[in-house]
Amino acid sequence: MITVSLCMIVKNEERILARCLDSIADLMDEIIIVDTGSTDATKQIAGRYTDKIYDFTWIGDFAAARNFAFSKAGMEYVYSADADEVLDEENREAFRLLKETLLPEIDMVQMYYANQLSHGTIYNFDKELRPKLFKRLRTFQWQGAIHEQVNLDPVIYDSEIEIQHLPENNHKDRDLAAFVKRTAEGGRLDKRLHNIYAKELFISGEDKDFIEARDFFRQSCHDVERSVDEIKEAACVAARAARICGDVEDFFKYAMKVIACDGCAEICCELGEYFLQKQDIDEAIIWFYNGAYETESILNIRSGGDIPLAGLARCYRAAGNEEQAAEYENLAGEWKIPDEA
Repeated sequence: MITVSLCMIVKNEERILARCLDSIADLMDEIIIVDTGSTDATKQIAGRYTDKIYDFTWIGDFAAARNFAFSKAGMEYVYSADADEVLDEENREAFRLLKETLLPEIDMVQMYYANQLSHGTIYNFDKELRPKLFKRLRTFQWQGAIHEQVNLDPVIYDSEIEIQHLPENNHKDRDLAAFVKRTAEGGRLDKRLHNIYAKELFISGEDKDFIEARDFFRQSCHDVERSVDEIKEAACVAARAARICGDVEDFFKYAMKVIACDGCAEICCELGEYFLQKQDIDEAIIWFYNGAYETESILNIRSGGDIPLAGLARCYRAAGNEEQAAEYENLAGEWKIPDEA
């Protein structure tokens, strides 16, 4: 049986920390809690489960805090959890069985993160696999009889364990503020973070968030080191921000960049909204229809689903066609996001 260190970073989690730890504490061989500045009873609650509680001065870097927590672990594997996670009894038993049967060559175990859409921020699926259990020390081996090389790819096992994500609220404001701060300071976002920022805006951003992000994504559109996919997602954000600001020239400039890259459902919806606002109903219908049926979403899966369908309903209602409007309203209401990525 493998041994597991639980590593958590927490701050002001007094309302939910016990719920999380009650569901997993007995499955762990060691519990590491790293507190990043709680002002409530979080540390006292953590003390009921472990004496390995460490303070870490928050520097605005989640990776630094998690790396610090991992550095304190001493078991064979490290399980990374957040305070808003819960394992139900069925998945507790699956975790127990995993500990007993995990093959020693496995470097990483992925588990399903479920209930993503309740307070979704960057989520396009209600359930998706995430890396959760990590071998603390990896063994490197040479491979290949000729031109041998060290195998650096982790051996990953996709388990059926399902973790319930039960957040108390949406962390959108916190996350977007962190992006604004980092980009304002000149920090470059790698491809992954660039995508997450754009996704978070399209899934849960408000008008003010798009306006704050506008300059950064306009610059991204002209960054020669960005890939076509990054430029496409940046242009979607820049176009939405321009539409919000009433900058027609900029709106079409960035919308056409996306169309030139084969388009996407997000920009079709933006063009639909623009023409609907201009009361050009026929043109708006064309673009909402393309969003719903002819293109794929790249940032918010709803841009290829209920959003353009609802847009079509608004168009037909504006045109006085109540029957067609009701039909698209029903389609929008029946549309569902797929369960998993």
